[in-house]
Amino acid sequence: MKRREFVTLIGGVAAWPILARAQRSSAMRRIVVVAGIAPDDVETVKRSAAFEQALAALGWTKGGTIAIDYHWVGDDPVLTQKTAVEVVAHAPDVLLASSNTVIAALSKVTRTIPIVMVQVIDPVGAGYVESMARPGGNITGFTQFEYSLAGKWLDLLMEITPRTSRVAVLRDPTRGTAIAQFAVIQAMAPARAVEPVPIDPSDVADVERRISVFASTPNGAMIATVGGIAWHRAAIIAAANNNRLPAIYPYRYYAADGGLASYGPDTVDQYRRAASYIDRILKGENPASLPVQGPTKYKLTINLKTARTLGLTVPQSILARADEVIE
Repeated sequence: MKRREFVTLIGGVAAWPILARAQRSSAMRRIVVVAGIAPDDVETVKRSAAFEQALAALGWTKGGTIAIDYHWVGDDPVLTQKTAVEVVAHAPDVLLASSNTVIAALSKVTRTIPIVMVQVIDPVGAGYVESMARPGGNITGFTQFEYSLAGKWLDLLMEITPRTSRVAVLRDPTRGTAIAQFAVIQAMAPARAVEPVPIDPSDVADVERRISVFASTPNGAMIATVGGIAWHRAAIIAAANNNRLPAIYPYRYYAADGGLASYGPDTVDQYRRAASYIDRILKGENPASLPVQGPTKYKLTINLKTARTLGLTVPQSILARADEVIE
């Protein structure tokens, strides 16, 4: 989309919400969800089900008192921008948006439609809200974690594989969040006597090639950061395992799909919690006064089947504190 076309669309959008809302029946409220991971992905199915079940428990039934429209944008910035303009034009009662890239696009085209965010990192630093306690605008919601969590991934990796001397940090260099996560790992690496090596793949084939090249030198391991790489997780997990490269991932679904270990927030729970904020907004509360909340729990998942395949013995101290051990 050219800049002139985008600006023209934004100008038109400003006049549409009031008219669209006036034409909508007051008996049916409309929620629009904009997310990245594909609709047939197991993780997406779980998130959507948890969201709708939580809404139903609060009295909002899909097809009865609410309509829910889903839009999937993947890792496509052009589609994300286009979708943001289109969904705002239809003036839903509230938007549920997942990821920094989606929030960034939506925040450019509406300052009035309430937005509940999930899976977002550093919303204050990114300029989406004024503060965590008082967001101050039309956006509120739930953050994934602070950047310091990247240091915990490094520590966990060193506990599992103490002989590690090189750590590949898989990231999407176009995402500021991925760059910041690498910076945390880079700052902590000297004290742990490891060399962090950024890997910035351009596509699936590049992921496989770069991981293979890195793994050809002994005493290596890998950390997958948060960002656009999630869309290639099957290839990432397969490449790491095929090259016998121990790896830590940010979410449980990586470990469930065969990754060695994961440590991060419960992503499905964020969608349940988002339903409570949408309920409050639909009942008249202002998102400007609903505090942005962080995760309530981080989950450590260990895949013992993968550990055996890699020839690793996971320390009992780690297994004892794991929230889930996949046999």
